[in-house]
Amino acid sequence: MLRTIRTYSVVERFLRSPFTWSVGSACLLTLSFPGWNLAWLVWFAFIPLLRALEGRRPARAFALAYCCGVVYWLASIYWLVHVTGPGTLVLCAYLALYFAVFGLAASRPWTRRLGAFRLLFVPAVWVALEYLRNWLFTGFGWALVGYSQYRNPAVIQFADITGAWGVSFLVMWTNICLQEALTRLKPGGPGTGLPHKTTRGLIAMMVCVWAGVLGYGFWKLRPVPAAADAPRIRVAVVQGNIPQELKWQEQARTYIMDTYLRLSAESLSDAPDLVAWPEAALPVILEEEPAYAARIAEFLKTTDAGLLLGAVTFQDPQYYNSAILLRSPDRLFQEYHKVHLVPFGEYIPLRRVLPFLETIVPIGEVSRGTDYTIFELPLRRDTQRRVARFGVLICFEDVFPDSARAFVRKGAQFLVNITNDAWYQRTAASFQHLQASVFRAVENRVCVIRAANTGISGFIDSRGRTASLVQDKDGRQIFVQGTRSREIVLTQGEMSFYSRYGDVFPAFCLALIGLGGIIARVRSRRVTAAL
Repeated sequence: MLRTIRTYSVVERFLRSPFTWSVGSACLLTLSFPGWNLAWLVWFAFIPLLRALEGRRPARAFALAYCCGVVYWLASIYWLVHVTGPGTLVLCAYLALYFAVFGLAASRPWTRRLGAFRLLFVPAVWVALEYLRNWLFTGFGWALVGYSQYRNPAVIQFADITGAWGVSFLVMWTNICLQEALTRLKPGGPGTGLPHKTTRGLIAMMVCVWAGVLGYGFWKLRPVPAAADAPRIRVAVVQGNIPQELKWQEQARTYIMDTYLRLSAESLSDAPDLVAWPEAALPVILEEEPAYAARIAEFLKTTDAGLLLGAVTFQDPQYYNSAILLRSPDRLFQEYHKVHLVPFGEYIPLRRVLPFLETIVPIGEVSRGTDYTIFELPLRRDTQRRVARFGVLICFEDVFPDSARAFVRKGAQFLVNITNDAWYQRTAASFQHLQASVFRAVENRVCVIRAANTGISGFIDSRGRTASLVQDKDGRQIFVQGTRSREIVLTQGEMSFYSRYGDVFPAFCLALIGLGGIIARVRSRRVTAAL
């Protein structure tokens, strides 16, 4: 009996521990993302952490939120261990700092002086930190909490105004409102000082906000027939499924080329205007192996479709991660060098300041491109002799909203993401990557086409809905070979609010944070004066 009582006491202390609540939030967040896809959990995933932070001193709040961040990031980007184990730990330790700073801001006693404004202040802090993470050291905008809703098109349509940041704000705002409601249900709960004595007003406010979000979402999702004379282009994507261990082996070059040329020949049965290969699909450096360029030229003689391929290119003395557009009849050749490089993937941040990182993350470096090149492909079946204008996002460039927006502002009518996620094996990485492409489509109201070495390849419409994904007979979408083609309608000069004005919403969040500081200071002075 005594042992049972002691066991119960230990379990009770464990369940009451703020660190248990902190880890609980991390687990709920993880379950909201690909791998589990329980996206509905994110709407209350932060409540345990917010509860754990209440009334904590700064050092304690920092530690609790940092613990949550470490657990979440280790569970979310575990697949990086296939590239570098030590580098994964370093990156997770860094990313968890954003959670820690959030914990400090959300736990400070003066935030209670904000009253109802706290319901805006706390989400604004979260969005500001996500935005900073997207930019600092060129950025790691992976797994924004708003991305968890990529399969819920009605919820994310307002991203064409706010970007993905608005969906992240909505997630945190819903969490803080629910936490406030639960606090008020608890006898003697402090609340934020909202004027109503019950939770009715808070619930009514949430209902109104959500009605607006869903109303806008369903309105945007309504069928809108395309104009009869709207330009169209048929695109085929090729998924070669080349194992990473073979990618740069000399003896595998012929197999790789045979695979891509065979699949491309198969795709021609759908009469595409454009055939898209993945990132670095060419198994050689183009300038150093003219025989492989000759094989591509021979293939292009069999079709008047354009071929978009990824390759490592060399322009003395620099190497680039490039996209190349070729077409035989008019000797079309256009080239784009990747602008936004991936930290710890294509370069090492602070390599000169912290040279030991080179031993932790043993990678080479490629040079950064300088311009967002717009490819132009004549539409061979168009009676008005129009051209399709598109931009190419290489690898993780689709994770950065500013890159996609830059292409659209320069006139891109659709976007193509060519990537190689084979590094990360059969993990959730490919599906997490897809999330970003979905949001780039919604934000800019353009179709996003994905050609990925091992998946996920296919088409995302301007409403964020996926279609025509490469998959096998069992429905598997990664580590399978195949092609898919689809005709898409090209946009004609339309630009969303987000495309036109960019990250206005994060700036709005920064203004909310500043206003919150002013309100707290004024109210603090009033309290002091009253004493």
